[in-house]
Amino acid sequence: MNKPTQFCGRTRRQMLWELGCGFTGTALAGMLGRDGFLDSQAVAADGRTPFVNPLRAKTPPLPAKAKNVIFLYMYGGPSHIDTFDYKPSMVGMDGKTIEVKTFGRGGHRNQGRIVEPRWKFKQYGQCGKWVSDLFPNLATCVDDIAFMHSMTADSPIHGSAMLQMNSGRILSGSPCLGSWVNYGLGTVNENLPGFVVMLDPRGGPISGAKNWSAGYMPAHYQATVMKSKGTPVLNLSRPEGVTDGIQRELLDTLRDYNDAHAVNRTGNSDLDARIASYELAYQMQSTTPEAVDLASEDERTLEMYGMNNPTSATFGKQCLMARRLVERGVRFVQIYSGGAHNDDNWDAHTDMERNHNLHAAETDKPIAGLINDLKQRGMLDDTLIVWGGEFGRQPTAEYAKGSGRDHNAYGFTMWMAGGGVKGGVSVGKTDELGSAAVENRFHVKNLHATILQLMGLDPNELTYFYGGLDQKLVGVTGAEPIPEVMA
Repeated sequence: MNKPTQFCGRTRRQMLWELGCGFTGTALAGMLGRDGFLDSQAVAADGRTPFVNPLRAKTPPLPAKAKNVIFLYMYGGPSHIDTFDYKPSMVGMDGKTIEVKTFGRGGHRNQGRIVEPRWKFKQYGQCGKWVSDLFPNLATCVDDIAFMHSMTADSPIHGSAMLQMNSGRILSGSPCLGSWVNYGLGTVNENLPGFVVMLDPRGGPISGAKNWSAGYMPAHYQATVMKSKGTPVLNLSRPEGVTDGIQRELLDTLRDYNDAHAVNRTGNSDLDARIASYELAYQMQSTTPEAVDLASEDERTLEMYGMNNPTSATFGKQCLMARRLVERGVRFVQIYSGGAHNDDNWDAHTDMERNHNLHAAETDKPIAGLINDLKQRGMLDDTLIVWGGEFGRQPTAEYAKGSGRDHNAYGFTMWMAGGGVKGGVSVGKTDELGSAAVENRFHVKNLHATILQLMGLDPNELTYFYGGLDQKLVGVTGAEPIPEVMA
């Protein structure tokens, strides 16, 4: 019997196991790039079926206004009436008990104590948009932004509302928006993931990875999670003593084993995605560190993103990393502001002032910096920025004392800027207290339809057959985009 080949005192099998542990971590976190060795194959693993790389770049079926998406997710539900939805009639009503129907974590209520907005509003830009003092930097960008003030969702509970904002449904198991975009368009850069998520260092959101899952789609469409501190992507480094040549030989051997294993297992998306992920991880070893290395950015750029201020430095770094990633062809980037529970995110149930002062200070300058940086580089025209949380907040207090507000899925604000968006406009309205949408009510599905349309995808034709139905991000019955915000 032949003696096992030794590499630095370890057998080939041991080395394969070590590499597998590292790269599978990356694979299961994302599995999303295009991969070189599969691209070169003429047939699939069964030796007969013509091979088609599912992640190859595709031509959009419709004229595309945007090439990339950066979704700035304000986890917890920012208060629309304290940020961008100006309600002057509430001034002077603080503490007054009124009849108003609300539905949030505290259940259905018919009356409540008014919490007057704690920040003053001013008009900005040529459009004269009213913005609160929470966002003095972002307020200067209003002429590039389209505000949607009449958003609605189906659930006032974080877990299900987040799933709907990310996947279109309040139940888990469906592909998220980033997965649909990559399924429809493929990935541009074969050496980087097509879909990246960056979490708040304080923790991930409720429902966790379900928010960036590929659901019933093949696993290679789900996101890769990148960290803003330390090593951006875990398990990319080679084991000690392994050279590039050794790694290449090991990966080629591993590919042969996996291809042989896959011959009788055609249609196994998890297996196919894992095979592809080893090559993606190999490519990412050289490309990812450069993509997220900010050493080449000048001091003016760092200041623009608020990275010289400890309060905004983390989110600023994430926004700058997002710009670098879309610059290099990453199709969809999602950044979470807020993590874990309670005041670690925008979920202001007790003290509205303390909560929103913190999270607005963390994000205001970085977001303005992102918009201005993309604009000066000529990238804003084809990069779509989306801002918002899973819902808004009520005009009344949740408790007998304090300024905290409960969840509000009846009417809230989101905004978009960049790729194909008509700047300086505000569409839809909530009532005079901001308790519910009353004009041009838009559902989360309408937001998703708008994003897909701007990316050159028909939201009512982009389908994936599963469970006996042609599934869609916007639901089987479909949804229309919001024309008022589209240039």
